[in-house]
Amino acid sequence: MASKTPFIVVGIAVIGAAVWGGKMYLYSRGHVTTDNAEVDGRLEPVASKLQAFVARVPVEDNQVVKAGDTLLVLDARDLDADVAKATADLASAVAMAGSGHQAGQLAAQVTAAEATASGAEAAVTSAAAAYRKASADLERIRGLTAKQIVAAQQLDAAQAAADAAAANLQAAQRQAAATKAQVGVASAALTGGDARVASARATLATATLRQSYAVVTAPFAAIVSKRTVEPGMLVQPGQTTMTLVPLDAIWITANVKETRLGRLAVGDSVGFTVDSYDGRQFTGVVESVSPATGAKFALLPPDNATGNYTKVVQNVPVRIRVTSPADPKYPLRPGMSVEVSIRVPRA
Repeated sequence: MASKTPFIVVGIAVIGAAVWGGKMYLYSRGHVTTDNAEVDGRLEPVASKLQAFVARVPVEDNQVVKAGDTLLVLDARDLDADVAKATADLASAVAMAGSGHQAGQLAAQVTAAEATASGAEAAVTSAAAAYRKASADLERIRGLTAKQIVAAQQLDAAQAAADAAAANLQAAQRQAAATKAQVGVASAALTGGDARVASARATLATATLRQSYAVVTAPFAAIVSKRTVEPGMLVQPGQTTMTLVPLDAIWITANVKETRLGRLAVGDSVGFTVDSYDGRQFTGVVESVSPATGAKFALLPPDNATGNYTKVVQNVPVRIRVTSPADPKYPLRPGMSVEVSIRVPRA
């Protein structure tokens, strides 16, 4: 009986291996697996839009921030002065051009010029009436003088009166033309004043916008990482001051061998584990498949046109959306290693 024991053990081991192999074979027919995967996410740099000294940095590395929380405060005293100057310039321009509720100096000048022009037109009308009367009197005096009813001295007086009336009419007409020109000048100045008001408003808006850049806030909920600035440092436009890792913009990037890609489709369910959490199961769904292999996006993509072609099975990145509820005990952080199993139709 003792001599049969090794054969029994070997038989059990063979049967166990066969059962295990059969289960693995059946599993592989309905799943695509890979351990070439990781948690992925967008790393959003926080950059300054100004050249300024840092006044405060109220956050630290690995700190959780909410949307709208202050990340960085720059010294904005020169920007405050720009806003104050632009505000004063706008007030001056409005005082000149006026606003919707109050007439400005230029509008008052237009009104005065129009009033003067109206008076000049009235003077022309009066001078024209005087000229017509003097001309009519002159014609009557001429007729009477021709009949020797009145003395020649009266004719001379009537002629002088008619000449004076003509001169007055001409002077009134010239004055009216000059006042009309003044109305045009005043109206043009008013239009220029409106343009200056618009320019002053734009300058104030620009100054206010630049002033707002002095306080940098978080655009979304995230974790602060790689803070590189301290109070007193001079930052430049575009300089990265820290990096934000979003809390909810997390996905899995799994590199699947091209030989198994044909069985995979968008919408397939996924189960995966993270090396950090000892077999903790997470779920997901295939969201998209890369349009090219990972090698094509490498810094130095392979060139097989040299004649030294060696066939290598390529990996294709597959994006997996995480459907498991967020668990504070098991946070998924970009860069974590993942083992993925994608459920596919049986071959």
